[in-house]
Amino acid sequence: MKKLLSVVMCIFLVLGVAGCQGGGKKEKGNLYIFLPGEYISDEAISQFEKKTGITVSITTFESNESMYTKLLGGTVYDIIIPSDYMIERLISEKLVQPLDKSKITIMDEIYPEVLNMSFDPNNDYSIPYFWGNAGICYDTTLIDQADVESQGWAVLQNTKYKGMIYMYDSIRDAFMMAEKSLGYSMNTADETELNNACDWLIQIAKTMDPAYVTDEAIDGLATGEKAMGMMYSGDAAYIISENENMAYWAPTEGTNYFVDAMVIHKDAENVDNAYEFINYITGYDAAYENSTFVGYSSVNQDVLNDLVAAGGEFEGNGAYIPRPQTANDEVFHSDADVLKMISEMWVKVKNTK
Repeated sequence: MKKLLSVVMCIFLVLGVAGCQGGGKKEKGNLYIFLPGEYISDEAISQFEKKTGITVSITTFESNESMYTKLLGGTVYDIIIPSDYMIERLISEKLVQPLDKSKITIMDEIYPEVLNMSFDPNNDYSIPYFWGNAGICYDTTLIDQADVESQGWAVLQNTKYKGMIYMYDSIRDAFMMAEKSLGYSMNTADETELNNACDWLIQIAKTMDPAYVTDEAIDGLATGEKAMGMMYSGDAAYIISENENMAYWAPTEGTNYFVDAMVIHKDAENVDNAYEFINYITGYDAAYENSTFVGYSSVNQDVLNDLVAAGGEFEGNGAYIPRPQTANDEVFHSDADVLKMISEMWVKVKNTK
C-alpha cells in the first residue's frame, strides 16, 4: 500500500510540475500598460508574455491630455507612456513614482541623445521609449524641394500649393509651427506672440483650403490624397516606406524634438513586472521588433544603427533617424495657462472660412 501511495504521489508531482510548466513559465501575474494607439508591436507583447509568464493588458489613449484626465479620475496602470511635457506634469503632481535604478539593466544600451532631457534631467522617473521630431512630409513630384527647404514651415502658406495640404489637428503642434516660423519659442507664454501665431494659422485657413485631420493624414499622404503636411518623423518614415515619392524635412528655424518615455504610476500594483517590461522592451531584440513595427526611432543605439544600415528596414529612409537636435529645436514644457489660451485660439482658427 505504501509503495502504491508513493507511486501515486510521484505521478501527482510529475503532473504538477508539467502543469506549472505548460510549455512556458509559471504565471507571474499581470501588467497594465497605458500608451498611445498603435504604438507597440503585438509580437513584442506576445514574446514578453511567453518569456515571463506575465499577462499584459494594453489600454490606449488618443492624446496626452485624455490620458491625464483618465488618471485624475482614479484609473491606475502600472506603466504609462506619455510625451515629455506630460511627464513633466505627472512628476510635478506626484502621479508617478521615482525609479529604482538598481532594477534597470539597459541604461548602457540607450541612445545618449534621448537621456537626461529637460523634463526629467537625471531620468529619475522615466526611461525613453521612442523619440523623434516634427517636420514636413511632402510629395517630391508635386512640391518643390527648394520651396520646402528655403521656406520651412511657411511653405504651408504658399498659395501655389492651395488645396494640397493637411493641417494636423493638434493644438500644440499647430502653434509650434507658427511660433517657430515667426522666430518665437514654442514654449512662449507671451500673449502678443501667441496672438501673432494665431494670425499665422488663420492665414492658412483663409488661403490654403487645408484639411484638418489627425492620423488620417498618414494614409492620405502615403496614397497621394494630399501632397504635404506636418508629420511626426516616425509616421513620415512609414509614409516614405510606402511611397517612394515622399520626402521629409525638419525646418531649420526649429521644431519639436520629442521623447516619449515609460513611467510607473505612483499606485502601480505590479511594480516588479513593470521593471521587467522596461528592461525587455528596451533590449535589442524587442526594440528591433517594436521599432520595425511602429516606425518610430528606437531608443536602443544598436537598433538605430542596424535599421538604417545596408539591408536594414529603414535603409535610405530620411525620416527614420531625424537630424540631431539643433539650438532652434525645443522640447515642449507643461503650461496649463498657455494651453487654455491656445485651445480657445485654435477653435477660432478652425472656424475661419
